[in-house]
Parts: sequence; C-alpha cells; structure tokens
Amino acid sequence: MVNLAKQKRIAAQVLKSGEGRVWIDPEAAEDVAGAITREDIRGLIEEGVIVEKQKKGVSRGRARVSAGQKALGRRKGPGSRKGAKGARASRKKKWITKIRALRKRLKELRDNEFVDKTAYRKLYNKANGGDFRSVAHLNDYITTNELLTREEAK
Repeated sequence: MVNLAKQKRIAAQVLKSGEGRVWIDPEAAEDVAGAITREDIRGLIEEGVIVEKQKKGVSRGRARVSAGQKALGRRKGPGSRKGAKGARASRKKKWITKIRALRKRLKELRDNEFVDKTAYRKLYNKANGGDFRSVAHLNDYITTNELLTREEAK
C-alpha cells in the first residue's frame, strides 16, 4: 500500500474541503502516487479517481414526524410543557375565545326566537360579567331558569 497522505492533503486544498472528505480510488493508487503537483491532482479529480465525499448532515426525518404529531394535537402532555399556564395561553386569549363563543350562541338563540330580547340582554350582560364557564354552562342556565320561549330541536 502506497502512502498517499501528501496527495490527499493537496486534493483537500484543491477541493476546498477537509482531508476526511477526500476519497481516492484504491484501484488507481499507483497513478495517484505519481501525482505530485496540484495540476496532476486536478487532472485526477476530473478523471474521477479522486472524489469529494458528500457532507454528513443531520436527518430531519424524526423532526418531521414529531411536527406532524404536534399538528394533530399530540405531545402536549404535562411532561412536554415548559412555562406557566398563562405563558402557554394568556388569560386574555382564553377570555376572548370563550366570550366570542357565548355571544355567538346568544345571537343564535335570539335570531331564531328561542329567547326574547329582554332575556337575551340579561344573559348577554351575565356573560360579560363572567358568570358562565362555557356554552354548555350557558345552556344549562337557560334550561334551569326556563328562559326558552319555545323548545329547541336537538
């Protein structure tokens, strides 16, 4: 086996890469041993006797899989959480989503005449005061206090 360390070093400089990425064809070791100038090395590179190996990268495969799962709502358990409850979803954001849902439901009931205007206003103000936890809670309140003017089809 011929010592090709010099040729490898020159090839690395010509290819502008590290010596670890220079591959020399073992079949043509004698030809490479005879190459002593940069010009000789360039010729061997053109012939394909000396080749620059591809860089090793980090695969994104696992990252894509986990991103796909997160898109479906997985990986959100207590072990994955960093930051306080308010840092993940602020109190204001929670309030906005809740109040919008309540108001939408109230308008639905009013427009379809399940609730009269006075009851609607009363419920609207209660919702604004934070009396209802959710739409389900609002519906329960309406049924227990018999505020429906006519029965709603389920």
